[in-house]
Order: sequence, then structure tokens, then C-alpha cells
Amino acid sequence: MSQDDEIDIEDLERRMDGALNALRSEFLTLRTGRASASMLDPITVEAYGSTMPLNQCGTINVPEPRMLTINVWDKGLVGAVEKALRMSGLGINPVVDGTIIRLPIPELNEERRRELAKLAGQYAEQARVAVRNVRRDGMDRIRKAQGMSEDDQKIWSDEVQALTDAHIAKIDEALEAKQQEIMQV
Repeated sequence: MSQDDEIDIEDLERRMDGALNALRSEFLTLRTGRASASMLDPITVEAYGSTMPLNQCGTINVPEPRMLTINVWDKGLVGAVEKALRMSGLGINPVVDGTIIRLPIPELNEERRRELAKLAGQYAEQARVAVRNVRRDGMDRIRKAQGMSEDDQKIWSDEVQALTDAHIAKIDEALEAKQQEIMQV
């Protein structure tokens, strides 16, 4: 078997880890009952003629479990930051006090908790699909490998499948933990 035909398990594992990391970062943006600076990560602000991430417009703090504050660096951007927060769909009403914007995090009602848990499930399913796509790519490479015996193909296939199963289990664990966090009152 030539070097070109070697199946790169590390590459497959790295790509599967990438899907898992993407899922974890998506989970961070889901609002639970507690304040978290990461829930503001997807928000962008129209500033200085372009769009920039909110965390590049001010300092984000979590002074209390149910409160976020943003200390906007440029007084002229306070209105733009407030608008971006209102348009974000987070369901949070910003309170402006000079260059400080307070974000009281309201208690989640039961219906909103269910919606967020369902959304977490959708994110997890996207991650599972990504892992399965990496698996399919690996299996295709194994089938196309020149001069590989059927026994070697079976060994490689089993290894790729074990890697896939392990990553799917990690995704399921992450989903279970996130759904418990969301449903916790």
C-alpha cells in the first residue's frame, strides 16, 4: 500500500472535533436563565461605516447572575449598540445610563425554555450530520484506496466507525447537559 493510500485518521478526528466545537460555541449563544457574556457574541453593531462585533465596541461584564453590562467605549456608539441589542432577537430590553448599557436577563418562561431546548436539539442534529459527512468521506477514501486488502478495509472502516460513534456520543452528552441547563428553573 502506497503512502497516498494511507487513511488519515487524525484528519478525520480533527474535522469531527471541529463539528463538536462548533456545536459548543452555538450552545453558548443560547440564552439560559443566567447571564453570560458569550450570549452577545453573535451580535454585530453598525459602527464607523462598517459592521463590527459588539465586543469590539465596549467592555462586557457580568456583575450579577441575571445582569449584563456593556461599557461602550465611544459615546457616539451608544445608540448603535442599543439598536443592535434590540434587533438581536435575544428578547432583552437594554437600559442606557450614559455610556453604560445594562441588560437585565428576564426569567425564561416554560414555553421559551421548550423552544430553546428544541433549538439546541436542532444544533446537535446539524453537528451529527457534519460528523456523519466526515465519516462518509473517510469510508469513501477507504473504498477507493488502491491495493488495500478487504481485511485492511474492514479494520479501517471499524476505526472510522468507532471514531464516529465516540463523537456522536459526545454530541449527545453536550445536548443533554445544555437541555438540562435550559430547563433548570
